[in-house]
Amino acid sequence: MEAVVFLCLGAAVLAWGFLWVWDSWERMKSQEPAGIPEGGSRTLLVIAHPDDEAMFFAPTVLGLARLRHRLSLLCFSAGNYYNQGEMRKKELLQSCDVLGIPPSSITIIDNRDFPDDPGVQWDTELVASVLLQHIEASSINLVVTFDAGGVSGHRNHVALYAAVRTLHSEGKLPKGCSVLTLQSVNVLRKYISLLDLPFSLLHTRDVLFVLTSKEVAQAKRAMSCHRSQLLWFRRLYVLFSRYMRINSLHFL
Repeated sequence: MEAVVFLCLGAAVLAWGFLWVWDSWERMKSQEPAGIPEGGSRTLLVIAHPDDEAMFFAPTVLGLARLRHRLSLLCFSAGNYYNQGEMRKKELLQSCDVLGIPPSSITIIDNRDFPDDPGVQWDTELVASVLLQHIEASSINLVVTFDAGGVSGHRNHVALYAAVRTLHSEGKLPKGCSVLTLQSVNVLRKYISLLDLPFSLLHTRDVLFVLTSKEVAQAKRAMSCHRSQLLWFRRLYVLFSRYMRINSLHFL
């Protein structure tokens, strides 16, 4: 008898949890995220390497497209760690085409100041200077990049956060320019795909983008453009990573 009671209580808790998640998700989809500039705003996605845009930021890119943002992309390296820079530039353009970012809105920096190398710490002031020039030249309203954890801990990712944090803390960003950073999560949450949604709903302070099944397929097509990077472990990443489906972001 006690076992039946516990089973009924467990089923009730699971049902309540499912309904809470579903209701929260539906309300989230019907509302424009608070603090996000209105449609038509100029948004700049700042990444370190070709494939970051699909591997980590696809939900943000497609979510902002829903909000009719004019999105441009600044990539700080050609991803030449294995001497594949030229190939990876082409793959980035193909991926961005799938995600709806035109070639005219893509800038790829390819010089020795910003090598694709996890063992090299990019100069924060130099990154900040280049980034600020791009923001001012394009009249950017919203900058999106990595947070202090860099999602994977890659030094090049973290360097972008350090630069934008410096610009923000020193008051050098143009008036009306906001910054959103992509939340890093622990390894368990990182690889439980859509099962992370309840945690994201509970812990996201500012902005949450969740892809529909159609958009997930679009994100996977974008990632598949990076053929040079699709080793077996990255194929598993595409299958299981929350970042192919969910992005939690925080304002600086």
